[in-house]
Amino acid sequence: MKTKYIIGIAAALVFVVVAIFSFNSNTVDYADFPTAQKSGKTVQIIGSWVKETPTSYNPSKNTFEFVAKDEKQNKAKVIFHGSKPQNFDIAPMVVIKGRFENENFIASEVLTKCPSKYEGKMEKQASN
Repeated sequence: MKTKYIIGIAAALVFVVVAIFSFNSNTVDYADFPTAQKSGKTVQIIGSWVKETPTSYNPSKNTFEFVAKDEKQNKAKVIFHGSKPQNFDIAPMVVIKGRFENENFIASEVLTKCPSKYEGKMEKQASN
């Protein structure tokens, strides 16, 4: 075989191996609070804000804190280094990405979900 073919095949194999490792390291599993606390890994948790508890925003530290409950009704204090999402107060559901540090869930992302945005589309599809 010619040398340039061997180099090309070797480069392609290296590219494939790097792509596989980077894909696996970027995946984040969904979990509940107890599982997230035991694993110590970065996870995503689907849940909601416990409205009976206050939220707080510290502008000097740029941190937003609230208590959330997951789909199994487990509760945890969430600390997000960022501002409060715009529709947080009216969103029935949040997806929180982060990991536990001590007893608090440190969120790197807080995504609000508002299903009312999709209700009209779902009703149309159901009637078809």
